[in-house]
Amino acid sequence: MASHLDLEEQEQLDDFKHFWNRWGNLISWILILILGSYASWNGWQYWQRQQAAQAAVLFETVEKAITTADIPLLDRSLADIKDKFGSTTFAHQSAMLASRVYADQNDLFKAQSSLEWVLSKSNDSGYQSLARLRLSTLAIENKKFDQAKSILDTKFPIAFQPLVDDRLGDVALLENKPDQAKTYFLTAWKAMDVQSDYRQILDMKLAALGVDPKLESASK
Repeated sequence: MASHLDLEEQEQLDDFKHFWNRWGNLISWILILILGSYASWNGWQYWQRQQAAQAAVLFETVEKAITTADIPLLDRSLADIKDKFGSTTFAHQSAMLASRVYADQNDLFKAQSSLEWVLSKSNDSGYQSLARLRLSTLAIENKKFDQAKSILDTKFPIAFQPLVDDRLGDVALLENKPDQAKTYFLTAWKAMDVQSDYRQILDMKLAALGVDPKLESASK
């Protein structure tokens, strides 16, 4: 029995050797790729965490510069976080916040450049939408109405559409097109979450145009 088992085991071993000689190299490379991918993924995750942690430190400096209205510090810290950690959310947030400060300082070039940088670097549709809305606001404030409409003439996520209609209403109003403005504001009001504080702003805009949105909605 022992010799029979030994012979059977030998045959299995020979079969295995034959199989390995034929496929072993391919299997080894597949394992290397799988394990290498796993190691790379872990390395990527670690790198991402490290990037985020370091970016957070610079983000605090950006916030400090904004709080203290230290424009030279804001310029330096924003440039640093964009240069070193441009792919992080912290960098995109920094640019968005800085754009508001620059706009308050009447530095249109820096305000616009910060928002355009977010558009070019962020893959997040939310940040891109916010950047476009802010760019349209800058254009409206500087009476560049065609530019504002061009910025808004793109596909936005549904959640942002009421804000887009609101901006378009602002443009129509400033272009002395009150009926068009009413339509945009009403569309925005109806689509806006009833709990949204921004709805109160739309209430005021519509009231200034002699429109009660609740009565208008009830009549249709």
